[in-house]
Amino acid sequence: MTVAGTAPAATGGAPRDARKAAAVEVRPVASRRDLKAFVELPFAIYADDPAWVPPLLAEQRHNFSPKSAFFQHAQVRMFVAYRDGKPVGRIAAQIDDLRTERYADATGHFGVLEAIDDPAVFAALLGAAEEWLRAQGMTRVIGPFNLSINGDIGILIDGFEDPPMFLTGHGRRYYDPHVAALGYHKAKDVVAYHLDAAGTPPKTMVDAARRARDAARVRIRCLDKSRLAEETSLISDVFCDAWADNWGFVPFTQAEFAELASALKYLVPKDFVQFAEVDGETAAMLVIVPNLNELIGDLRGKLLPFGWAKLLWRLKTRQPHSARVALMGVRQKFHTSSLAMALVFGLIEAVRVSPAREGLQYLEMGWVLEDNFPLLRVMRLLGGRQYKTYRVYEKLLP
Repeated sequence: MTVAGTAPAATGGAPRDARKAAAVEVRPVASRRDLKAFVELPFAIYADDPAWVPPLLAEQRHNFSPKSAFFQHAQVRMFVAYRDGKPVGRIAAQIDDLRTERYADATGHFGVLEAIDDPAVFAALLGAAEEWLRAQGMTRVIGPFNLSINGDIGILIDGFEDPPMFLTGHGRRYYDPHVAALGYHKAKDVVAYHLDAAGTPPKTMVDAARRARDAARVRIRCLDKSRLAEETSLISDVFCDAWADNWGFVPFTQAEFAELASALKYLVPKDFVQFAEVDGETAAMLVIVPNLNELIGDLRGKLLPFGWAKLLWRLKTRQPHSARVALMGVRQKFHTSSLAMALVFGLIEAVRVSPAREGLQYLEMGWVLEDNFPLLRVMRLLGGRQYKTYRVYEKLLP
């Protein structure tokens, strides 16, 4: 598929400069060379942004290859936009078969949108994604999902000054207006909270947790890496129960959780995974990922020839000062229980006082749905402040 277009004339009919007047050509990713352009494009988009952290290119290449677990249950088409032979934008269009089976609403997605500040480029990219989705029978598009709703989602609309955490996205201020101008409107906002790791929790939460422990009903424990397969399955089970009624929920697959198990084994201290049990039943879980972005920023995405050695040495000699709550869930049967707050607080507090937290200064809690009021209340009670907002858009496909 090739989509060409030109930028509209400036106000008053004055001609645009030659660069912006040139045609935009959108081509599907069909070769290693195309994939290289797709993966490396953000380096040009964020070249002058001091907050951006280059992701590891090896991890990016895996995420966008058929070897990724997401591709086992999804159709994905990736595109790169060119002007005068130079990459100026990228996008993916995807159909998640698990979502199609669950909702049967003919909804496809777009994701990993990155582009220069030019409305013609955004129009060509989103037009290509929409055309492909429409050809597959989709009547609505939601995004960005990068690539799954269980991963990095949304376009950053607030919090540009703060560097992204590991496995989260960044953005430019012009993304939102360019997407909105093409007929997309807000479907949902998700937010991230900044929590001081050394903060003092409120007495109400401490008392609730103490009463639950004194009654011998609640037990908090960390990950047992000697039983990693069983523990990962338990995380999956709690997650799917806890999130089943959430907006846009799609379950993780066994293959996706196998990828999680690999990450837990090598990158995550055992104290950064906590389980809460009520009367012997696992009622809640929490998974925190160290912010490796603190350690990889100067690697420029490359692990070869010396990047691996540098990263391994840094992991051995110093831990990041920040971490991200990547997964958290409380089984639905406890959502309205008097124990709900004690479970959430107990999990977070277990991480904040664990041996692994030495040197940890703050946690990011994200993402959280803008209307998940119980969890937002807990974040505020813990002294958290909302510091990033991401927007997910939707549009009907005529």
